[in-house]
Amino acid sequence: MESYYLDWANLLLRWVHVITAIAWIGSSFYFVFLDSSLTPPVDDDLKKQGVSGELWAVHGGGFYHPVKFNVAPPKLPAHLHWFFWESYSTWLSGFSLFTVSYLWSASTYLIDKSLMDWAPTMAIAVALSFLVVFWLLYDGICRVFGQRKNGDAIVGALVFGLVCLASWLACHWFAGRAAFLLVGAMLATTMSASVFFWIIPGQRKVVAAIKAGAPVDPMHGKRGKQRSVHNTYFTLPVLFAMLSGHYSFTYTHPQNWLVLILMMFAGAAIRQFFVLRHGYKLGRNAHPLPYALVGVAAIVAVIVWLRPVPVVNAGGAIDSVAASAGDTGARGQNGYKVLQSMLSQRCYLCHGPQVQMKNVRLDSPENVKLHAQNIYQQVVVTRIMPMNNATGISEVERQFIKQWFEAGAKVD
Repeated sequence: MESYYLDWANLLLRWVHVITAIAWIGSSFYFVFLDSSLTPPVDDDLKKQGVSGELWAVHGGGFYHPVKFNVAPPKLPAHLHWFFWESYSTWLSGFSLFTVSYLWSASTYLIDKSLMDWAPTMAIAVALSFLVVFWLLYDGICRVFGQRKNGDAIVGALVFGLVCLASWLACHWFAGRAAFLLVGAMLATTMSASVFFWIIPGQRKVVAAIKAGAPVDPMHGKRGKQRSVHNTYFTLPVLFAMLSGHYSFTYTHPQNWLVLILMMFAGAAIRQFFVLRHGYKLGRNAHPLPYALVGVAAIVAVIVWLRPVPVVNAGGAIDSVAASAGDTGARGQNGYKVLQSMLSQRCYLCHGPQVQMKNVRLDSPENVKLHAQNIYQQVVVTRIMPMNNATGISEVERQFIKQWFEAGAKVD
């Protein structure tokens, strides 16, 4: 029953997390677009009010005219909308999902004993430290170098190096799937922490100064803008890290850390293209197409690099495995007997008479027939199972299961 309720918690938390993430990313993308598309005001009255940029847009049958004030408006409106609950809700739901999916069953999902054979409590502590330590180092880099000449370039280079180091460590310390998700959670935590510790407090100080009739420190706006821009570049890398858990060919590769870095780099480069394209239309910068081309080239390179290598003499090896059980192959008369022997060695640990993870039991012909599609999907297509390949299933055995399923998944 525990597995059943955990599945429901996973589903509902994932649902909430996706909804709130859409809201957060959507507002982030919109405001980056807005800042890139503002033009100096034409109306003299807007200039006198201190408006630094305006935008005319049409959407949903109506016209919109947002304006941006330089530092602060002359008077605050009665109702001021704040953008922060999207960020906080996304992080809270995401951390809860990470807890239910990985930390709760750390020995199964977080730990790969072939990499680090440590206790679950230690693995959990180290995983959580990734979230905290990365934020502290990132924040320190921004504080020290953010306001210097060429500060953006320096911060960008240092943060990229920090992300590379964290990715390498995560993939060498944790199971591949968990490592990718952990790096995504690390970046997402930093994004939300920037909102919580800098962007929103800075905006509150600006509002308080305006209400008190005191001078407004422009540094709050500059710092908030800097962190918001960093957040938009983190977005696509985070999304890849989160989604990659469904595609084992990425995180099971021997150099999975490099796969992660290259794909996150591609995402950031493509995001740069979209950030700059609005400014290009207004003649503010050169055409940003090279950024998109670099990102796409990186993705294509990874696709070519990860292409599957045919199993050498797979047919002969499969026949050899089957012959050892008195059969002629996965399509043979005793194909299920060979499959049952494989399942007993590779799957019964989690799906046998003692334990039934995800309410799946595979120690009878009826249950194997019932779950044949899932066996094929999890073992052959996505290659997620066995989890972290803890039971050491071989490529030949995966090919045997493939042949057995394609031959009709017979159990008699």
